[in-house]
Amino acid sequence: MIRNIRVLGAALGGLIGLTLASTGQGLFQGVAYAGALLAAWVVAWIVVGFAILPYLTIVPATWLIARVQDLSTAEFVTAVVGLVLGLLMGLLLGFPLANFPQPFGTWLPLGTSLFLGLGMLGLTVAKRSDLLAAAEAVGLVRVAGSEVSEKVRTGDPRIVVDTSAIIDGRIAEIVESGFIYGTLVIPRFVLDELQHIADSSDTLRRNRGRRGLEILARMQKEPGTPVEIVEDEVPGESEVDAKLVALARTRSRVIMTNDFNLNRVAELQGVRVMNINFLANAVKPAVLPGEELRVRVIQEGKEAGQGVGFLDDGTMIVIEGGARHIDRDLDVSVTRVLQTVAGRMIFAQPRLD
Repeated sequence: MIRNIRVLGAALGGLIGLTLASTGQGLFQGVAYAGALLAAWVVAWIVVGFAILPYLTIVPATWLIARVQDLSTAEFVTAVVGLVLGLLMGLLLGFPLANFPQPFGTWLPLGTSLFLGLGMLGLTVAKRSDLLAAAEAVGLVRVAGSEVSEKVRTGDPRIVVDTSAIIDGRIAEIVESGFIYGTLVIPRFVLDELQHIADSSDTLRRNRGRRGLEILARMQKEPGTPVEIVEDEVPGESEVDAKLVALARTRSRVIMTNDFNLNRVAELQGVRVMNINFLANAVKPAVLPGEELRVRVIQEGKEAGQGVGFLDDGTMIVIEGGARHIDRDLDVSVTRVLQTVAGRMIFAQPRLD
């Protein structure tokens, strides 16, 4: 297609060159080497036509088609209505303006129609949500499938998701449980990082990357919480964490992660953080000093005589004097509970019968 346009541009360029050269007495009439100059002149116009005609036809048309395809139904309808209203207003104003002396009588109506048409088009698209809501309120239209209803369905906020949260995997269960309200935003650079990890030569990193891609595909199939891949780039930032914080600040100021360092940096810049580790700790059953538990001692602790076991939810429990009970189930009594950045730690001692 572009090749044919370029050939047409070359032909039109040559025709324009010949036409301009033959106007009046002739552009090169009476000039030495007129034939060579005429040939160079025509060749130059052929080259110009060959080079620029696609940019005057195909490129603008492709851009316009892409923009129209990006428009939602509500945007397209409001744009057409706004354009028609603007042209009607320009037509009404054009009648009195046509009485001005020439050339104003010709150009003023045309300019007014163009200005009002484009102005109303932009205004109606910008205010489409308010216009549709007002039309629905008076009963003119029903916008069950419009952008207004779509926003209600998809919800807010738009939560920017970190690579570590996707690789972790627990985000998929959280999404399926229905506790996340909003749209999960996956930046393109996070997707690229996942793909880079999945292509790593290190087996562990490769498996983690592939797991992240599988988790992302699983979340995209969940209808309750939409997942949106965005192409937004953050100029001036090279680190993924810095890009995430900058992107979150321009959107809904919310990041989901389980990276402690990113958590701190985001909070310092006024971005709300949904930390999966904090959520996991928050939903663990509360254990109070004095409660009795039955736990299996797995290994020795850091201090002499200590034994270490784990509850069903993964909480570590340190048992004083439990080292001699390794690989045995033991009834213990909780002495204290310590909340750390890494999670909850329970200290206990064997129950005295």
